[in-house]
Amino acid sequence: MEAQKEALQRIISTLAHKNDEIQNFIETVNHTLKGVQANASSVIGELDEEFDGLYSILDEMKESMTTSIKQAEAHKTQELQNQLSQCSKSLENSEELLEFATRSLDIKDPEEFSKAARQIKDRVTMAPAFRLSLRPKVSDNMTHLMVDFSQERQMLQALKFLPVPRAPEIVLADCLVADNAVTISWQMPEEDNKIDHYVLEYRKTNFDGLPRVKDERCWETVDYIKGTEYTLSGLRFDSKYMNFRVRACNKAVAGDCSDPVTLETKALVFNLDGSSSHINLKVEDSYVEWDSTGGKGQENKIKGKENKGSGTPSPKRSSVSSRSPLIRGSRDRFTGESYTVLGDTAIESGQHYWEVKAQKDCKSYSVGVAYKNLGKFDQLGKTNTSWCIHINNWLQVTFAAKHNNKAKVLDAVVPDRIGVYCDFDGGQLSFYNVSSKQLLYTFKTKFTQPLLPGFMVWCGGLTVTTGLQVPTAVKTLQKSENGLSGSASSLTNVAQ
Repeated sequence: MEAQKEALQRIISTLAHKNDEIQNFIETVNHTLKGVQANASSVIGELDEEFDGLYSILDEMKESMTTSIKQAEAHKTQELQNQLSQCSKSLENSEELLEFATRSLDIKDPEEFSKAARQIKDRVTMAPAFRLSLRPKVSDNMTHLMVDFSQERQMLQALKFLPVPRAPEIVLADCLVADNAVTISWQMPEEDNKIDHYVLEYRKTNFDGLPRVKDERCWETVDYIKGTEYTLSGLRFDSKYMNFRVRACNKAVAGDCSDPVTLETKALVFNLDGSSSHINLKVEDSYVEWDSTGGKGQENKIKGKENKGSGTPSPKRSSVSSRSPLIRGSRDRFTGESYTVLGDTAIESGQHYWEVKAQKDCKSYSVGVAYKNLGKFDQLGKTNTSWCIHINNWLQVTFAAKHNNKAKVLDAVVPDRIGVYCDFDGGQLSFYNVSSKQLLYTFKTKFTQPLLPGFMVWCGGLTVTTGLQVPTAVKTLQKSENGLSGSASSLTNVAQ
């Protein structure tokens, strides 16, 4: 019976997963169908605009050429009309001279005849008719203004759609996720010299499968990438995965997206637990600031109780399950001189990294980790369940690693930004100068309970940056410094 139930449960789980895949595919197809219709209308509109533009150019050329023909016609007409006018006047003068010469033949008096003959000779010599060119000044040929569109017609007839670029292929082996940056590399399935640029699309997700149409985030784009590789840097890895896809574009159109890939971008993300922080601390997500006026009247009552007690919480109050997650408001507020705030997310395995930046005028602060059963009067580094480095800028500067109420002075400059590396399974807690990548100190122990990031601040403020991967430089330093750094046991013989 139990075996059958388990088998049925597996079948139900398989069917539910398959139904989820089909539903996601249906949504994808519907989304694609709407896209086809919308894109087809858009492309037809663009085609109309292109041809309207071509018609406009042809109309402008036709108008310009027609004007040229009319101007040539007017010029030739004017030249020929002028020539006709000159010829008409010359002909009239010549006819008059011919009539005079004809009448002169009838003169009988030799002297008068000689006089008339001399006049006719002089007038003939000066007659315009004999200076005329009897050829038209211009030709009636207008064929030089004709246009041969045969080549252009062939080109237009050979006009084809610019092919849609094929989808690129993301080369997963060349993709890299490191130092809160992602490098995506791709290639075309075949050479295409018409490619102008690429568009990279990406989005954060908590799903490890194919991208979903109804995901919680929209695609973000990086346009006009000229190469076949791009690096997104300065990311905050506040989701488990990121989806990536690429499309190629030519001068006219963008091609289909590549098959999407999903890369893991998991990192520790936490906020500060304001519900259990000291009443004199003002907490906002990843920022904590000392507030001397916070809950003043209430603090006096707490101090009265503190004087009666031993300052150490009872086992009953501090005991919590070693694998239970931290719940906001599930523990008492820190009080007394324990100006402490913890992170709201427990570390139970793996390697994690976060960074802390203190205000320049911060008088005193600690950065480290602690078990969840840290007492409300306990201070970081003064118990065997907490580890930290402590910076004191009050009166004189001290910089020390602390654990189990023991301290070791660190011979290093206090950094502007502190990196915290926690290897839960390997039992290591290291602190780094973020700017110089200098290893400040390493605790080595065996963590037996879930850890919480811990912070103490007095007269100042701290900003915590999470969602960070373990930097490559830190990984390298961990390997090179393994076995050479300080350890928690070295603090047992050092006075605070």
